[in-house]
Amino acid sequence: MQPWAEILLGWYEEEKRDLPWRRSRDPYAIWISEIMLQQTRVETVREYYHRWMTRFPDIRSLAEADLDMVLKLWEGLGYYSRARNLHKAARLITDEMGGIFPTSYKQILALPGVGPYTAGAVASIAFGLPVPAVDGNVLRVMSRIFALPEIDQTSVQTAIKQLVADHFPPGREGDYTQALMELGALVCVPRRPLCDCCPLTGQCQAYEQNTQSLWPVIREKKPGKEIKRLVVVIKRGDEILMHQRPATGLLAGLWEFPGVEGSLKKELAPKFTDEYGLQLKVGKHLVDAIHVFTHLQWDMKVYEATLAGDDELGGKPDFRWIRLKELEQLAIPTAFRRIRQVLFTN
Repeated sequence: MQPWAEILLGWYEEEKRDLPWRRSRDPYAIWISEIMLQQTRVETVREYYHRWMTRFPDIRSLAEADLDMVLKLWEGLGYYSRARNLHKAARLITDEMGGIFPTSYKQILALPGVGPYTAGAVASIAFGLPVPAVDGNVLRVMSRIFALPEIDQTSVQTAIKQLVADHFPPGREGDYTQALMELGALVCVPRRPLCDCCPLTGQCQAYEQNTQSLWPVIREKKPGKEIKRLVVVIKRGDEILMHQRPATGLLAGLWEFPGVEGSLKKELAPKFTDEYGLQLKVGKHLVDAIHVFTHLQWDMKVYEATLAGDDELGGKPDFRWIRLKELEQLAIPTAFRRIRQVLFTN
């Protein structure tokens, strides 16, 4: 019988999508695409990838860029730590590696923001190394083929990585890595796998047992914590006061419409003073907005406000007055997109 990896590669040659990052073996380009594709749909990434590669076509251009510019270009993709780590890694490669992208799995894995999956993907696709890159798609495909449904168990994940490694076809390492991902993305999908279109039904134990819609078995995630927030759009003429979040933690280093935890309008001014040391005059209700993070949800009530008296921002470098027309130049998280829309439509 023809080995299943060969069958898979034959299918991949016929059915693979024409994606821009597949037209290159440049490790920088592949690295950028793999980081962008984390937690993000392919169709969304296409546009961002094109803009990114136009603005930062190589490692040095990224390393020399201002972080604010990098974050602005990333705006809307979410998980902004990915962009910060790309920038940090580009500077490390430029300063300590002569601008040459590392060529070994261990060196790639040592880059900021790079985990085993990304390191394996870049190593196999860019350099032809037989290193497994096992993401959710690959876990699902392999769990069905080899009847290993409990993929949230570490022992099962280890077994699947070894199975992937054991079947690397010499000279086709990158295609094999991408073929497994592609099959999981297009055919061996989570809820209703398209088995009639799958080249591997003859090798798939889940298909043989008619359990393909039941596997893999994944424990339900706990719902994210809901936090109520009071957010203010602080105005001074045609300017708005923006706040830069701390360098670590949620939305680190990004600019926001400042706010505090709470649900009642009367709480806003005193809590704002306690947290930021600024006196507020709270005005009318502007809009409500909800944003869902991975493990967290913000329920926001947004008010217009002005600073009371002649409060000075001296000694508060994390605050900045921005003209409304300049607001688009700041890297503002998606969580505040609704607020920004309201400002530009009013």
